[in-house]
Amino acid sequence: MDVQIFTDGSSLGNPGPGGFGALIKKGGKKFVVKGGEPDTTNNRMEMSAIIAALYWLHKKFPEIKTCAVFSDSQLIISTLNHGWKRKKNLDLWKKLDALVEKFDEISWHWVRGHAGHPENTKADKIAWGEAKKHQIG
Repeated sequence: MDVQIFTDGSSLGNPGPGGFGALIKKGGKKFVVKGGEPDTTNNRMEMSAIIAALYWLHKKFPEIKTCAVFSDSQLIISTLNHGWKRKKNLDLWKKLDALVEKFDEISWHWVRGHAGHPENTKADKIAWGEAKKHQIG
């Protein structure tokens, strides 16, 4: 696919200050989407990274209807690929579902975190940096 999205989320404590990062590769260009919250969980930040990236892609390039998303969250990827039951963060699942409907095809891929995958490593550094911004003290 022409667009690849690499995401990661981080929290310093669970719950604690958190951040997310997404690296979007499109046609040889790279874009970064990031953010965070002062009191959140790692899973919420993992989901927020995907949501923010898809939202950004849809707003910036509404003509793009396909992309590949890479995440080191087995929970999210397995839920999307294998229909695992959604038990928590239902507010974020609702947002994600609404965004997914705006695309014709999204392929979901799991990558092993902290295993030297260059784009996952970059997304992890962005997420950690955003979490640090929300840390008090």
